[in-house]
Amino acid sequence: MKNILYIRLTVFVFILVASLAACNAQQYKRSIRNPERQLFGKSLNNKTVKYRESRDVIRAKKKQAANQKKLDKEYRKYVKDQRKHNIEIQSPEVKSRMIENKKETELKYKEMKKNRKEKSKKTGNKYSQ
Repeated sequence: MKNILYIRLTVFVFILVASLAACNAQQYKRSIRNPERQLFGKSLNNKTVKYRESRDVIRAKKKQAANQKKLDKEYRKYVKDQRKHNIEIQSPEVKSRMIENKKETELKYKEMKKNRKEKSKKTGNKYSQ
């Protein structure tokens, strides 16, 4: 009889200890989002190498960007001036025709842009529903 009591008490204590161990396994620690950190103590795939470029490299890149910006500006100015010059050297009849053609082209471009915008809006409405 005493043995049965001890056996029951031992089984009860064993179940109690086992349930506490299971509860410890469910604790929410700081690294709940990253299972690798729980298993191995630290994350494996999150290493990002940070390096800083030297001042000379940074200066050279800035200088190159400024030079490129200046060249682009000069190119746009050159193209604009060439277009003006090409119109100015024409005879008055050709000049008026060129100006009209330019206006028509701009109008067609605006219409195309407007149509494209409307079509994309219709398509967007089609798929958003």
